[in-house]
Amino acid sequence: MTETAKTLRPEQNFITEEPYYEPVGDEISVFEAAYANNLPVLLKGPTGCGKTRFMEHMAWRLKRPLITVSCHDDLTASDLVGRFLVKGGETTWVDGPLARAVRAGAICYLDEVVEARKDTTVVIHPLADDRRVLPMEKVGELVEAAPGFCLAMSYNPGYQSVLKDLKQSTRQRFVALEFDYPDARLEQQIIRRESGVDEELAARLVRFAHMTRNLKGQGLDEGASTRLLVHAAKLIHSGVDPVVACRASVAQALTDDRDMLVAVNELSSSLF
Repeated sequence: MTETAKTLRPEQNFITEEPYYEPVGDEISVFEAAYANNLPVLLKGPTGCGKTRFMEHMAWRLKRPLITVSCHDDLTASDLVGRFLVKGGETTWVDGPLARAVRAGAICYLDEVVEARKDTTVVIHPLADDRRVLPMEKVGELVEAAPGFCLAMSYNPGYQSVLKDLKQSTRQRFVALEFDYPDARLEQQIIRRESGVDEELAARLVRFAHMTRNLKGQGLDEGASTRLLVHAAKLIHSGVDPVVACRASVAQALTDDRDMLVAVNELSSSLF
C-alpha cells in the first residue's frame, strides 16, 4: 500500500503545484459537479491513459488533500480502515489511509480497486451512498465523513477478469467517468510537453502506439499507453536511440512473449 508523494506536503497531502493534465472531454466539469453533490466517482479506462494524473489535477483544482492507495491482492479492509499496533509496550489504534481521509475531508483515491480483496467493498459501501459514514468495528466507532471528503476509485474494465470485476451493488453507487487514450493530435501535444521532444518525433511515437493498440487481443493484453510513450520520449530526448528507447520503454513493458517482442520491435524499427 502506498500513498502519493509527488508534489505533496507530507504533513498535509496538499498538491501545491498544478499537475499537467489535458482534458479529453467533459470529465473535469462532471467531477466538479459530483464533488459538489457529495457523489463518489469511478474512473474507468486502460492503464496509463491519465486517470491518476486526472485525480492529482482535480485535488489541486478543488484545493483538497489527496490520499492515494494503490490496491493489490493483499490489501484488506483493515489496511484501509486501520489496526491496533504495539508501540512501546502499549497497544495503539492507528488509522488507515481511508479513515484519515474521512476524518480530514480529503479525497481518497483507490487505484485499481478490483485488485483489492473483496472485503474492502463492505467498508466502501456506507461511504458511497447518502450515509457517508465509515464503520470502524474494531474500536466501535462510526465516523461521519468530514465536509470535503470524496471517494474516488479506478479500474481497467478491458483488462480485468470476470473474477475481478466490480459488482453491480458497488458500481451503481458511483458516478462513472470513462477514460481512453487521447486523439492523435492531443497525444502528440502531451508527449511533447512531458518530454521535450519535437513534433515529428512525437507524431512517430503516436503512430507506433496505434500500431501496438491494433494488436490488442491478438497477442497483447494492452497496447502502448500514453505513459509508456512519454517514457520512450524522455529516453530519446536524453540521447537514447529511438529503436532502443521503444524496445526498453514499450515492447519490454507490454509483453514477455518472444514472438510478440519481435513483432513490436519490428513496428518501431519501421518508423525509426
